[in-house]
Amino acid sequence: MSVKQSDYEKLLAEYSCRNRAIALLKQYRPYLETLPSTRRPEESLITIPLPVIRVRQPQSHSQDYTHINSDVIATSLPCDLGIVMCDPEWKIKMGTEILIFIHRPHEDFSQLLSRWRKTQVYLDRDYEWIMPLGEEHILSEAAEKIYPLFVLFDSSPERIKQGLKGAGLPFVICESHTTVDEETNHNTIV
Repeated sequence: MSVKQSDYEKLLAEYSCRNRAIALLKQYRPYLETLPSTRRPEESLITIPLPVIRVRQPQSHSQDYTHINSDVIATSLPCDLGIVMCDPEWKIKMGTEILIFIHRPHEDFSQLLSRWRKTQVYLDRDYEWIMPLGEEHILSEAAEKIYPLFVLFDSSPERIKQGLKGAGLPFVICESHTTVDEETNHNTIV
């Protein structure tokens, strides 16, 4: 049994909601403990599905390198969800970011791991998040700590679980939720 597109889409939609993102973090306690407030957890994080960042890339326009400008380029991250921590009282971004990688249909271990590695390369530069509507006022500069969390399905191949264990990367396993009706509706042409 393999991962279905509808299973992936369902989890992406679920984890885009703050309360479901908190439920995901509860499955991996060390990340739950990064929430600034356990009394107000929904006000302590912002979820950014299929996140985009602005990367500042220095550009040299002269030979003497004394005049260096920087170009800002919007870049889509290869992760599925960004979780940005914020102080619920002051409404400012905190230094921790958690990046969620959901196992995609037809994706093998090297492709899943490669998405994390590419994300690390992007976030190794000076960047800022393009925040969701209603959250644009929050300063969104680069993080102090970036943590990955991989979400696998019970139908994900065992080699992916073994590979993530071997790489020392955290993951949780979710049950597949697809029903026959959902699959039929998904394939119906309107």
